[in-house]
Amino acid sequence: MGLFDKFKKVFKKEEKEDIQSYEKGLSKTRDEFVSKLSLLGIKYTKVNEEYYEELERILIEADIGVKTVYDLLDKLRKRVKEENITNTKELGEVIVDEMFLIYVNGESLTDKIAMAENGPTVILMVGVNGVGKTTTIGKLAYKYKNEGKKVLLIAGDTFRAGAVEQLEVWADRVGVDFYGKENIDPAGVIYDGLLKAKEMESEIVIIDTAGRLQNKVGLMAELEKVNKVIGKHVEGAPHETLLVIDAATGQNGISQAESFKEITNITGLVLTKLDGTAKGGIVLAIKEKVGLPVKFIGLGEQMEDLKSFDIESYIYGLFKDLM
Repeated sequence: MGLFDKFKKVFKKEEKEDIQSYEKGLSKTRDEFVSKLSLLGIKYTKVNEEYYEELERILIEADIGVKTVYDLLDKLRKRVKEENITNTKELGEVIVDEMFLIYVNGESLTDKIAMAENGPTVILMVGVNGVGKTTTIGKLAYKYKNEGKKVLLIAGDTFRAGAVEQLEVWADRVGVDFYGKENIDPAGVIYDGLLKAKEMESEIVIIDTAGRLQNKVGLMAELEKVNKVIGKHVEGAPHETLLVIDAATGQNGISQAESFKEITNITGLVLTKLDGTAKGGIVLAIKEKVGLPVKFIGLGEQMEDLKSFDIESYIYGLFKDLM
C-alpha cells in the first residue's frame, strides 16, 4: 500500500481527532494550491515538459521553497520514468507521497516535546516581536493545563513596554501561575521564577524572551546567560527551545529560523497563523532548509487552535481534495 492509499484509508476512518482542524486551517492554501493542481490535471492529461513547468510555478507560489520544489521535481521525474507513469492523475498521488517523504527524509520524527523525567519541564520560547509569541505561550499553557499539568509562565521579556503585563493577562485568562517583573535583568527574573516553580512544584514552565533580532550579538549574549541560569536550576533544561514564526511571512520566516539557529540551540518550530495564509507550503520548505521539526502549528484564533504538529494530518489537510 502506497502512502497515498494509506492516507485515504486512515482518514476515512477519522482516526485523527484533529483532522477537521487541519482541513479548516489549511483551507486557504488548499483552495489556492490544489485547485491549481486540479486544473493542471485537466489541462494536461499526459505528463510532459509543459506540465512540469507549470507544476514548478504552482509549487513555488505555495511557498514550498525553490530548493524543495527542485528536489521534488527531480524525484517525480525519476518515478515517472521508473514506474512508466503517463497519466497526470496518477502523478497527483505520487506528489502526495513524495511531499511526505521530503518532510520525513528518513528520520525518526521528533514532533513531540521532550518532557523532563524529574522536576519541571522547561520550555524556552524565542522569536521576533509581532509573530504571535505571547499568544502562542498562552495557548500552550492552556493545552498543558487541560492535560492536568501545573503550569507556570515566566516573563523574560522584561524591557519591552507592556510585555510582562501582556503575559500576566494570558496567565490569568488561562488560569495558570505567573512570575514576572519589569525593567530588570531577564536572567534574574528567570532565576527567581524557577525558584518559585520548584516551591510550587510546577510541572511545565514556559519562559518568554525578548525578540530583538536586530541586535544578534546582544540577543546571543542574553540567551546564553538565560540558558546558563536555567541549566543551573533544572538539570538538562531548557528541555525545549521553540522558535515562533508567522507562517504568513513565508521566506522571511525561513531567514528568521536560520538567524536564530546561529545564536541559540533551537529544538523545534511553532508556525502561527497558518489558517490566514495561502502559503501553507512553508512547513515543507522550512523543514528542508533549516532541518528543524515543526512541533506546533496555529490553525485559528481560539485557544484550542494551537495543535501538535502531525505530518500525516498536514499532508491530508493540504491534499484531501485530490484523495
